[in-house]
Amino acid sequence: MWRFTSKRKDGVMEDCIFCKIANGTIPSKKVYEDAETVAFDDIHPMAPVHVIIIPKKHIPTMLDVAKADMNSIGSLFTAAQEVARIKGINERGFRVVINCNKEGGQVIFHLHMHVLGGKKLKDGLA
Repeated sequence: MWRFTSKRKDGVMEDCIFCKIANGTIPSKKVYEDAETVAFDDIHPMAPVHVIIIPKKHIPTMLDVAKADMNSIGSLFTAAQEVARIKGINERGFRVVINCNKEGGQVIFHLHMHVLGGKKLKDGLA
């Protein structure tokens, strides 16, 4: 299992790109934000609509979610609903994906959700 080598500060990993996006250090094209989550357009989209949703708290993978994190996890799903409405894909349909660990396709080890839509998605996409 992948482990951290960097420092945590107030629930933020100092060298995590998604933590930097969440705290505004790195700019992003925000689509939605609430107290627990930030959603932004993916810079390498795999579909016409490809939005990343992250908890503001650093949680490395889905396997690292604790009971204390349930509010953050619930907010991810609320954010996905809002993103789908904002992007106009809520009626036509969309896909929500969470990759976990290296073989599951996770590249950035900060829990995140992909919202994909805007065209008929094929099984190989995501």
